[in-house]
Amino acid sequence: MFKPIRFIPDDTKIKFMLLSRYGYFASGVACLAAILLFVFVGLNYGVDFKGGTVFVIRTEQVANLDELRGKINGLGFGDAELQEFGTGGHEVLIRLPAIEGGEDVQRVVQDKVKQVLGAGVEYLSIDVVGPKVSGELAQQSIMAVLIAIIGILIYIWFRFEWQFAIATVMSLLHDVLLTVGFFCLIGIDFNLQIIAAILTIVGYSLNDTVVVFDRIREYLRKYKQLPLADLIDVSINSVLPRTLLTAVTTLLALIALYIFGGEVLKGFTLAMIWGIFVATYSSIFSAASLLALLGVNRDAIQIQPSGSKAAAARP
Repeated sequence: MFKPIRFIPDDTKIKFMLLSRYGYFASGVACLAAILLFVFVGLNYGVDFKGGTVFVIRTEQVANLDELRGKINGLGFGDAELQEFGTGGHEVLIRLPAIEGGEDVQRVVQDKVKQVLGAGVEYLSIDVVGPKVSGELAQQSIMAVLIAIIGILIYIWFRFEWQFAIATVMSLLHDVLLTVGFFCLIGIDFNLQIIAAILTIVGYSLNDTVVVFDRIREYLRKYKQLPLADLIDVSINSVLPRTLLTAVTTLLALIALYIFGGEVLKGFTLAMIWGIFVATYSSIFSAASLLALLGVNRDAIQIQPSGSKAAAARP
């Protein structure tokens, strides 16, 4: 019989609450830097939010995205976004950023693109995304993130208690803010794919946080006299193997996707890779330490029915 490999010991005794004071400082500095980057540098908004011209084309041969991108970028109209559209590799979606000058300039852009792509290309559609449409997309994207966070607040409030809900939402806002600051820093196009990545990061971070909180609530019933800070340390240590192994396996898949997934997916996967680091950090240091600051009503925890143990919380 082979013994299972333990990359992380089951009996770790890391003093997370003692380290959390440094975590507060690091998170505060990082959040402040993210806000300053957003205010003074800003996001590099993509076509989805700035407007521009969108082509859908069909090629006779299987499309070579790198070759097409090189031809279009050579026109000097800005960085083009290309992705395969449909199946078979013959249909391509091309996004070009908006250029000032009205309809006449947009018509020139379209003519130049057609000229550089040459014969053998069928244009299935050509659409101009105006500032009004892109503005609506930006508003809807912000609303999607806010609605998700508000829904999480309500769910955690009913699932646990208000202290758990506040700690969870503050941790999620921390993750979103650091992700936005990261994209301000690196300057990659911020588009709807990144919004999708942020919502995915919120879900991942929530899952990690709920696992920790479920174990804390379980131990609040089990160790009634243990000080809250020590109980949180025991809880985090007990789920640490599960948390880190989940993060590592997810990162392996994302790194492979970043390397082999093509240019179109690089922004999404980069956001997810950064988000996994941030979400893992926040679930260990931010959420639980905020709960320690807010305190919990042990009497309310004790009178709740035990129910079934959270299987997902076991390492």
